[in-house]
Amino acid sequence: MSTDAGVGGGSKTEAETRELLHFVTQETRFAIVSNILQHPDQLPSMYELEQLNPSVSEATVYKHVQKLIEAGIVEEVTLPEDERRQGYPWKFYGLTDEGRAFLEAHNLLEAEETLQRIYETISDKPEKMIKYENAPRPDRE
Repeated sequence: MSTDAGVGGGSKTEAETRELLHFVTQETRFAIVSNILQHPDQLPSMYELEQLNPSVSEATVYKHVQKLIEAGIVEEVTLPEDERRQGYPWKFYGLTDEGRAFLEAHNLLEAEETLQRIYETISDKPEKMIKYENAPRPDRE
């Protein structure tokens, strides 16, 4: 997908909007967007995204996250160096303001609270995932 149809960069034609909507709702990418929405801080690490998508290879998760970043839907948020702790992640992935607005405009955020409740019920998380879930997160404000 060309990044010309991404969320940034001015008004989109109807065809570009349709292309971006199709792009975002592709099964793996939409699962990743849903994982971000359901995460307690809406900033999961790559490891957490990989664990939440066990039927997809780590390389595939990474590739789709990068495509979502290129399209302007997702951004990589890093913890400042002085706040990083050994053994914890320092790169996280969240929706951009433009990505959230795009999802909202196309009624793709309606299940956000339900996704968060479902996430809270996951009881078989690996210890490392729980550790990463509780890792310090960057301030996005």
